[in-house]
Amino acid sequence: MNYPVIAEHILATVQGTWWSRRRRRDDVPQLPPGAVYVFRVGGNYRTFPEGMVFDPSHPDVLDASSVSLVDTRARLVDVERTLPSVSEADNFTVRASFTCQVTDPTVIARQGVIDVTVPLRAYLMGDGDLPRVSAGHRVEEVNAVRTEVGHRMTAYSAIVPPRVAGMSVEFVSAEVHASDDLRDWEQRLRDERRSWELQRGQRDFETQDALRIAELLSQGSDHVDAFGIARKEIDVTEAAARIHRTTEEESARRHKAETQERAHTQARETADAQMRRDMLLTLLRQMGGSEYVDYHQVLEQVLRETGDRAAPGVGTAAGPAPMVESGQPRPGRTATGRDGSHDPRGGFVKDEDDFVD
Repeated sequence: MNYPVIAEHILATVQGTWWSRRRRRDDVPQLPPGAVYVFRVGGNYRTFPEGMVFDPSHPDVLDASSVSLVDTRARLVDVERTLPSVSEADNFTVRASFTCQVTDPTVIARQGVIDVTVPLRAYLMGDGDLPRVSAGHRVEEVNAVRTEVGHRMTAYSAIVPPRVAGMSVEFVSAEVHASDDLRDWEQRLRDERRSWELQRGQRDFETQDALRIAELLSQGSDHVDAFGIARKEIDVTEAAARIHRTTEEESARRHKAETQERAHTQARETADAQMRRDMLLTLLRQMGGSEYVDYHQVLEQVLRETGDRAAPGVGTAAGPAPMVESGQPRPGRTATGRDGSHDPRGGFVKDEDDFVD
């Protein structure tokens, strides 16, 4: 860096008599803000009066063999030094900051301090115990090294303050950085961690949003419509028309289902009645071909086949009911009772009480 001496120029000798001698303005470079001219006259260095308008006929300007532009403003200057770690493959870098300001431009011009970082780096390298601070640490322990280096530099600058002739120099702070490889690795880890946290956050948001939507849907379509209308995502007229259409469709579906249910019930009742009639006709046909019929058992069978209970007043008698002949007995045969005996009267009823079981 060009600090504190910004530039140096050789000046040609001015020819002519003493009253006609005059240096051209183009021979002397323009002075930037915050800088001063230092002319070399013979073996001496002289500062052009600060704040004075440049005079090409000034004796120092006429007799100068060179000119230096010296920056007199305060600057913050950083210098670096490499420090070892436990591993030979990794190093620490300490960056020390100093405040510098020119106090005597002529001394600076005489010494030609073009880059002040050169003497400051030599000062930093002069601390032979500084490498011991970091040599016992791994490169991952950079925070611990920062603390120890900061304490070491504070003590070192207090005992051996930095000095540059013609300038005031003060130690400000020291920072320790790990190697570029470790920094790149930590950056990749950081980016991956942030990406993972971002994805996890997105999944959590999606889960919460899904739960909220599920809860909203569980409260019914009316609640969903109200929520959409509140957020101005659903038009009130469209929602009302859809609700009316849904209500009509539901009413029509319910009416159709009731109609089908009634038709099914009626068809089932008709089928049951037809089945009972068919069974009764079948039973009557069987009775027509029998010689003797037990009407009490026939009634019970009819009721049992049709699935009804016995009619009131009709039940099982205490004794067996007599068999009644359905027609004239065949010649040469007698009626047989339930106990196996033969009735010579051919199945005629003894008295009127036998009509009731």
